[in-house]
Amino acid sequence: MPNRSVTFTGIRFENPFLLSSAPPTESENNIMRAFDAGWGGVVTKTIGLHPVINVVGAKAKFMRTGTEDAAVSMRKRPGAALHSSWNWELISDKAIDWWVPRIRRIKEAHPTKVLIASIMAGSGNDKELRNWQTLAQACQDAGADGIECNFSCPHMDRKDMGSNIGKDEGLCSVVTEAVKEVATIPVWTKLTPATRDIVVEAAACFRGGADAMVSSNTFPSLPLIDPETLEFEINVDGLVSSGGLGGPAILPMALANMAKMTQAFPDRAFSGIGGVSDFAQALSYFLLGAGTVQVCTAAMLDQAVGPNVIKRLNAGLDTFLDKHASDGWSSVEDFRSLRRDRVVLQSQIRRPEGDAYQGGYEPVEGYAAPEERPVSV
Repeated sequence: MPNRSVTFTGIRFENPFLLSSAPPTESENNIMRAFDAGWGGVVTKTIGLHPVINVVGAKAKFMRTGTEDAAVSMRKRPGAALHSSWNWELISDKAIDWWVPRIRRIKEAHPTKVLIASIMAGSGNDKELRNWQTLAQACQDAGADGIECNFSCPHMDRKDMGSNIGKDEGLCSVVTEAVKEVATIPVWTKLTPATRDIVVEAAACFRGGADAMVSSNTFPSLPLIDPETLEFEINVDGLVSSGGLGGPAILPMALANMAKMTQAFPDRAFSGIGGVSDFAQALSYFLLGAGTVQVCTAAMLDQAVGPNVIKRLNAGLDTFLDKHASDGWSSVEDFRSLRRDRVVLQSQIRRPEGDAYQGGYEPVEGYAAPEERPVSV
């Protein structure tokens, strides 16, 4: 019998699939619906001490690409496939006092489900570090199973918040250590991909005492400009700022970051995010060493909380384990990290020898036909 459950950072999950901190987890109702649908865990929309105000109009949109051309656009077109999501949404517009009673009610209603509280504050002084501690303490006292520190929001103007923490190894370590001083539950840190080497920041978080890395948030990006109107496809009064790119388009890049970290820290815990809509993509994260996988874009497009997405993920895991029962696999842990060591330096990849080398004119898609070589007389 396949075993969907996993134990991650000491927490037992009914299955290894979570809704990530994003619009699908912005309310008590959504989180309740997500747990009723079968998600093993939910990470709340990031909670701060004070309310925030988002931009006017749409905060998130989806980009699609046609089958007949390479055009990528936020415009809906018949037959177009999902390319990515794009958002410039800030953290929860509800403050900690709003969230505390709701965390308590959610856990009372779903005691076997895992609720992770995402939190964020600044980092510029001791007061800001105490704010992190206040948030962590309030969430754990309300019954949260774990804390996820948001070091990754890609559109924070403050230099001491969001991804600006995640790009500074010193701040990563100091903030994590401050949260761990008061936390009696596991602490995860969610990193930004907008850094030179994500391993450096992961190492700093682990030095600060983090129990797991979450990788990663969306990639900083701009929406496209409409060639007819010459306006950004999402804007306010014609203006736009950097937002976050997610969904299928970021999957290969997110996997590369996951491989870097799991190779650098093979005995540590990692939760993967980016481009997951069914088990095939989740499997790549597990094979590289992740212990859980988080989902956002696909869930947003499926009744906001992804009831059909979690059914596909669970069914895919069951089918995969049944298929490999003869290998002795009955849970994720039996095949986790199986392909981690296949990722090597480019110089370690075998080269062709002698006449097998075509000098850049390989007979494969995307290359020019081999040049005709003159025949010697």
